[in-house]
Amino acid sequence: MMNESELNSLDAEASNKVQILETPEERKMRQLSLKIIYFTMFLMTLGFSIILTGIWPYLDKLDKNAGKEFMGMIVAANPLGQFIFSPIFGWWANKASSIRTPFIVSMIIFCLASAMYSCLDIVESNVKYWMVFARFFVGVSSANIVICRSYVSAATTLKERTKAVSLLTLAQTLGFIFGPMLQGIFTPLGGEGIKMFYNIPLSMYTAPGWLNVFLGLLNLILFFPKFFQDKRVAAREQMLIHGKETEKETWKAIKPDYLVSWALIFSLFVFVFNFVLLESLGTPLTMDQFAWTKKEALENMAYIMTAGGIIACGTFLMISPLCKKFKENDVLIYGGFFLMILGRFTHIPYGNETPKLAYPKEYGFENGTYVIFKDDDEAVLGCPFIEQKWCSTTPKLGFTEFIVGYLLTSFGYPIGLTLIQTIFSKVLGPRPQGNWMGLMTNAGCLSRIFGPICVSMLYTRFGTLVIMLFTLVLMLIPMIWLFLLKDRLYIEEFKDRTVEMENMSERRNLQSEKDNIS
Repeated sequence: MMNESELNSLDAEASNKVQILETPEERKMRQLSLKIIYFTMFLMTLGFSIILTGIWPYLDKLDKNAGKEFMGMIVAANPLGQFIFSPIFGWWANKASSIRTPFIVSMIIFCLASAMYSCLDIVESNVKYWMVFARFFVGVSSANIVICRSYVSAATTLKERTKAVSLLTLAQTLGFIFGPMLQGIFTPLGGEGIKMFYNIPLSMYTAPGWLNVFLGLLNLILFFPKFFQDKRVAAREQMLIHGKETEKETWKAIKPDYLVSWALIFSLFVFVFNFVLLESLGTPLTMDQFAWTKKEALENMAYIMTAGGIIACGTFLMISPLCKKFKENDVLIYGGFFLMILGRFTHIPYGNETPKLAYPKEYGFENGTYVIFKDDDEAVLGCPFIEQKWCSTTPKLGFTEFIVGYLLTSFGYPIGLTLIQTIFSKVLGPRPQGNWMGLMTNAGCLSRIFGPICVSMLYTRFGTLVIMLFTLVLMLIPMIWLFLLKDRLYIEEFKDRTVEMENMSERRNLQSEKDNIS
């Protein structure tokens, strides 16, 4: 039984610990700053995904000769900019006294590049290259994602870390999923839209860019000192827990599992690669396979992706209860990877029916007749067999199979993306994670660089059968790798002494009650 002096000593220690970490006012401001970081992550991924379903019809409208392979280059320009500038923004954030300045600069770039994308209708020449330029600088602005991830690691206690990483991943997932939904909201504006100042049209293609400008300006304001303050508690907490004098001594005493860390980084690459397949190829694939018009493809994909977004939100809410009942490594392998693999398997076409063949808009028949079709003519809707030779031989992808595969992906993707990053953070241990999070960010960048180019090339040249088999095999590789490392993926919770100290007063009261009873 503890005496009064010992209990008072524990109370004093607990009180000092809490005061050393932060005051209630500082905690409130820190939580607000974290919410701003979550919103920034959402906006940066939204800026990538909101125009994905509209890129092909927008490019085809501006330049009839650009082609789908060039579309892949446009999609890849965004992550290329992020990949190149992520180390620069990371270095800048480490050297700067506050991360506010890098964030404000990135928001200015984001707004200017998004406005440029929405003004391409008034560009008279080389418009496809200007589109690449605009998307590249949207990617440059999104290099601040590496700062988001490292800040979440630095601005959370051990108790908060898993939840904070999960919320950041949720924000990223929602940005990817709801971007195409917001694109679909603007389809009533049509391809020509309404003229604004200097004859710049507000259309279903340009409105998403203007929405990015508005949200970017809002995000910029949120980084003003009144709303955002750079509050970091992780280093101080770890110094106290491990009894070290400096932060450097603390993290040098702990070494991560490098093999598992690299397995998780590769797994993220593959997961994002597969998701980009559906986002970048979804519109042209459905136009080819189901003979949809541009407007129908945008509207229908918006509905499908909205349903996927709702499923993803519900799935995210299920992750925490699932991980309490089953180990996180099992949920990742059998929930995330297995469902994604089933989705790719469902998308493999079979049967004897081929897609409806589409003639070029200008076509000369064998009898000498030369015809120029209208954009919405039935003859030009479907799979362009002149450009894509496989259209006449590869089986058609069924609409039901497409929907089922997409829904399976909507369940598997949020599970996998969330748990890959959550387990990754735990594997690294209680240490500053900026450099490792930078590697994780670059893995996602690489998948978004090579994903659109690779899938666009494979789809255009070889068709749905080859592209779906390729992604299926690609998903199997990290699943097998993680299965072999399964036991090393499970990390027991680190005992948070700070939490214990915060509960000492309650334990003291219970002890006093026992003393009174005895």
